[in-house]
Amino acid sequence: MDELLRHDAVQALSGAYGRASVTEAARVVLSDLRAAIARGEVDDAGLEGARDGLAAALCNKLEQDAQCSLRRVINATGVLIHTNLGRSPLSPKVVQHIAEITTGYSNLEFDLEKGERGSRNQHAQNLFERLFARHGIQEARTAVVNNNAAAVMLALAALAEGGEVIVSRGELVEIGGSFRIPDIMARSGAILHEVGTTNRTRVGDYEQAINERTKLLLRVHRSNFEIVGFTERPELSELVELGRRKGIPVMEDLGSGALVDLLELGIRDEPNVYDSLHAGVALVTYSGDKLLGGPQAGLLSGEPALVQKIAKHPLFRALRADKLCYAALEATLLSYLREEYDEIPLLRMMRTPLAEVRRRCEALAAVVPEFAAELLPTEAMIGGGAAAGKSLPSFAVALLPGADGANALARRLRELAVPVIARVEQDRVLLDLRTVPPEEDAYLAQVLRGLTL
Repeated sequence: MDELLRHDAVQALSGAYGRASVTEAARVVLSDLRAAIARGEVDDAGLEGARDGLAAALCNKLEQDAQCSLRRVINATGVLIHTNLGRSPLSPKVVQHIAEITTGYSNLEFDLEKGERGSRNQHAQNLFERLFARHGIQEARTAVVNNNAAAVMLALAALAEGGEVIVSRGELVEIGGSFRIPDIMARSGAILHEVGTTNRTRVGDYEQAINERTKLLLRVHRSNFEIVGFTERPELSELVELGRRKGIPVMEDLGSGALVDLLELGIRDEPNVYDSLHAGVALVTYSGDKLLGGPQAGLLSGEPALVQKIAKHPLFRALRADKLCYAALEATLLSYLREEYDEIPLLRMMRTPLAEVRRRCEALAAVVPEFAAELLPTEAMIGGGAAAGKSLPSFAVALLPGADGANALARRLRELAVPVIARVEQDRVLLDLRTVPPEEDAYLAQVLRGLTL
């Protein structure tokens, strides 16, 4: 150990990585060498060469340890909102605003006009007010927490703790990470009151269940699954009218939180936030990093009195969003206000013409003939628990993997300096370019030409 640490090359590493890190890595490298000797992999003749390579092995170890485990990847899966890959990407303008806010101090909770403490929530609230007013919604407030699961739990705790919340059995959903509506309701202190059946629930079922303990009528958007066939579900307007007659607020867990009409993109039956508020829903909860195309956040929009009550609940501080979230959310909402939808990466990918995706796939397939690449029509899924079962037409470059097989090629793509995440179908590796920014096409061509079959 002492001899290794006194090596000239290792001495230089101490200045770059710190002596403690070099010493820890040296222990690992020497332990690996001892294990190799014990296994008979290094004999007396090879020992001297192994000793000479210790400094290089130590350098490699330090370089590996110095890398962040959270890395940028290229999403070529064709899943637009890919939860495992970080959901919606952020635009350069958003990242620039985050850098401006976080590399120094900011007025996060400071009123510049009054010179006194302010509210962090005001930064997003001002922009939501302008967006809602543009769509004819004048009386709505918005609160921000760290994700939609938190938004649902907070709303239930603030508005229905100790009381009953009526929800259809067909809406008792589970999303990723074992987040189940019944479980989150129990943790919030609200009491679940199920009505209807899995496939059929009528507005009369809600009305019959209402009693003196009822605090909320809850509607949960089935954003990650579909029920088809012999089904029935009350219109949102029917539920709102019932709530008005009985004096009980209707809350909707919208989940995805679109701020544009997806019908223009050919996606049907996916409600947006404006639709719910226009219908008279008292409170809507939704995500920031799904169809909205912004940062991870939980958003609660609705009647001012309800949102104010939620913001005063003790859990609100525990679940509040930080300055990075507000900076990203603010910059994203400004793109909506400017109607510059292509500034939002998710919306740009969804709006890209099919002919453009095809042209890019043809260009990539043409430069990697060693993979016998071919063009394949496919479907890009919305994903992320949004727009269940909905997809957009797309094209993929299908790579024939050679003797090692498709899984081996997919693994090698994941091992690149900037990992490429593809999907494997019928022993072919598919690169769906709808989910790949055009500026990454040159990198894909370069790394594929560098791979050998």
